[in-house]
Amino acid sequence: MPDPTPYDALLLVSFGGPEKPEDVVPFLRNVTAGKDIPDARLEEVGEHYYGFGGRSPINDQNRALLEAIRGDLAASGVDLPVFWGNRNWDPYLADTLVEMREAGVTRALALVTSAYSSYSGCRQYRENLAGAVAEVPGAPQLDKLRHYYNHPGFIEPMVDATLAALAELPEDARRSGHLAFVTHSIPTSMDAASGPEGHAYVAQHRLVAAEVVDRVREETGHRYPWELVFCSRSGPPHVPWLEPDVNDHLRGLRDAEVAGAVVVPIGFVSDHMEVIYDLDTEARATAEEIGLPFARAATAGVDPRFVAMVRDLVLERAAQERGQVVEQAVVSGPPSWNVCPAGCCANPRGPRPALCGQD
Repeated sequence: MPDPTPYDALLLVSFGGPEKPEDVVPFLRNVTAGKDIPDARLEEVGEHYYGFGGRSPINDQNRALLEAIRGDLAASGVDLPVFWGNRNWDPYLADTLVEMREAGVTRALALVTSAYSSYSGCRQYRENLAGAVAEVPGAPQLDKLRHYYNHPGFIEPMVDATLAALAELPEDARRSGHLAFVTHSIPTSMDAASGPEGHAYVAQHRLVAAEVVDRVREETGHRYPWELVFCSRSGPPHVPWLEPDVNDHLRGLRDAEVAGAVVVPIGFVSDHMEVIYDLDTEARATAEEIGLPFARAATAGVDPRFVAMVRDLVLERAAQERGQVVEQAVVSGPPSWNVCPAGCCANPRGPRPALCGQD
């Protein structure tokens, strides 16, 4: 029987999102807390959400993932309850920790719905976990699962999604198309501080993209040209962020007379707002405007391989905590660390308490 001890629960940790129009501005206040952004500006930012009925898809996607993980664990004989808490909207992390404490949970693993190293994708979640634990007397001890960007359960669905998207291009564009791997842009200074030695955010994404390209070549016999591009830039214009923007990149492909493009959202684990607005709406509109054949690859979502990856990571970490030597599943590069090194993905505004790391 698979053994998850010493852990007695799994906590799914995500960003959160509004469920209805009146949630949008309060949600954005949570996201931008401490930045003193006026509500009028938040209303402008919220137009992306209002265009979809004021409801972010991310909570429904987390509900689906939650049920899929529970089903996979039960079917595999892993007796482990699964809880869900968000950074920025209900269910909030502190409320979930109360629920876990009342259920008798003493030590839990945390799965973050962000696969890569960066302040916003890792340490900020760790800071939020620390803040929630501080609010809840008797909260369970929390450990964080390792980054999974190079786990086969994440890579393999992205390969199949890329192949399926290539098949959507017009026949004359399939062989001479271009792969644009997309992730959320962050300030260049944040990338420089990501990981224990810096620039891990971009390096990890490029590793994933190169692996997908290699596997697509194995399936098709053709090596597609590719680039890592970015979406969702925000903040003042004088602050440098990672580039190129996906829309600028698509225009550049059209100028170079590329036959078509497949956009592959490797930076996202499900089709949340950055995917359905920035890619499905904005980037697709750009492609239509310039006459560039366009297809968007699916995210991992609740692909059974991605869901099974969660179980694999849980049992891997549990065995390690019991002192066992475990072969860690990776497709390229070394497995990520279990405990974030000191100074890893530093907070650009100065140190704050964070869990699951050496500082």
